[in-house]
Amino acid sequence: MNLDELANRLRVNFVDPAVQRLGAALLEWKTDSSTVVELRERIERYIGNSWIATEEDHRAVYGLWSSFRDDAINRIGGMTMNERLYWFGLVDRFDGSNEQEQLVIYRKLNATPYRSTILLK
Repeated sequence: MNLDELANRLRVNFVDPAVQRLGAALLEWKTDSSTVVELRERIERYIGNSWIATEEDHRAVYGLWSSFRDDAINRIGGMTMNERLYWFGLVDRFDGSNEQEQLVIYRKLNATPYRSTILLK
């Protein structure tokens, strides 16, 4: 389950306003300049400090988040750039971006750009 799928599950399967805001926050992350480490910190803090209506929903939401965190964020170091772009729903943003924006996305995904014209300019 990638970031888009996680956000969609939260927004479709839960009516709780706190969970709806969490789904929106995940999607908003895609357009800002914060990193995956900052995303993990933000979402962990959000889930820990939000009042999700029922304990059952809280467990389900945290289970979905934990699965994504463990599969994507905690394993990001072993991923190719294409895998990172897929897991975090950033393929379109990367493909449609200029060199400066691509550098922002590399930083966002804790990746080092390959030695290319991006670095030589």
